[in-house]
Amino acid sequence: MERVNCTPVTELILTGLPHPPRLKTFLFAFFLLIYILTQLGNLLILTTVRADPQLRARPMYIFLGVLSIIDMGISSVIVPHFMMNFILGVKPIPFGGCVAQLYFYHFLGSTQCFLYTLMAYDRYLAICRPLHYPVLMTAKLSTLLVAGAWLAGSFHGALQAILTFRLPYCGPNQVDYFFCDIPAVLRLACADTTVNKLVTFVDIGVVVASCFSLILLSYIQIIQAILRIRTADGRRRAFSTCGAHVTVVTMYYVPCAFIYLRPETNSPLDGAAALFPTAITPFLNPLIYTLRNQEVKMALKRMLGGPRTKSEI
Repeated sequence: MERVNCTPVTELILTGLPHPPRLKTFLFAFFLLIYILTQLGNLLILTTVRADPQLRARPMYIFLGVLSIIDMGISSVIVPHFMMNFILGVKPIPFGGCVAQLYFYHFLGSTQCFLYTLMAYDRYLAICRPLHYPVLMTAKLSTLLVAGAWLAGSFHGALQAILTFRLPYCGPNQVDYFFCDIPAVLRLACADTTVNKLVTFVDIGVVVASCFSLILLSYIQIIQAILRIRTADGRRRAFSTCGAHVTVVTMYYVPCAFIYLRPETNSPLDGAAALFPTAITPFLNPLIYTLRNQEVKMALKRMLGGPRTKSEI
């Protein structure tokens, strides 16, 4: 790579999302509410799983608790700085802060991809091989799988951050986005970014495509198994458990594929799509998993001291 003599930038300016000036206060209040509810909802899920003996010993809910931690982390990495721009105006972010934001977003985001795959595999074993499930998916194995997901996500985040910020940045310093993400930051580099774009496309493409393919294969087997269940109640419970996961996976993977796996464009739709994995999905996850999951709702009732149903007695 040809060296460029320049003065490195020390801070970057995130322009945020285009919006009418008269809506600044409303948008700040809206995203503040989203952020608070995201933290409280995921904390409630995490507390429920930890407090209920019936849930914390089951791999499915170990994965759900980890998902809540990831959602809280992604939301905290992106949303506070983003929403403060509505009130304080566009404020610079230190260059090191931009590096940290990009790393943690891709670290947590890729860990979430791996976790969704583990959750699909867990549901496949529970529904398609129920007699072998307690032997094949133990709490110890699920903990090891989660640790592997964290490790793989950390490697992915470090790879993307190192590749992005090994390039010289000497101005301009205005990022046309609401957080430090790879496509937006690379536009400011004072060097050829062809290799970066290729590696980013291949790396993220492999992660997204492999995880999504495994999830798809798992659910093809799951649907076939559910259709063979004779009782309507059994089919309903199986679809209820799996439906929450399918909903979440769809909301996560479709925007990510739109942002990273298409020819480079600087479209306003990129920012709108990025709101899903950074703000909307972390907010909706607790609602989806509580409203569509009877076991979580019953555990919440037990934790809050509500009346027990007949099925719990």
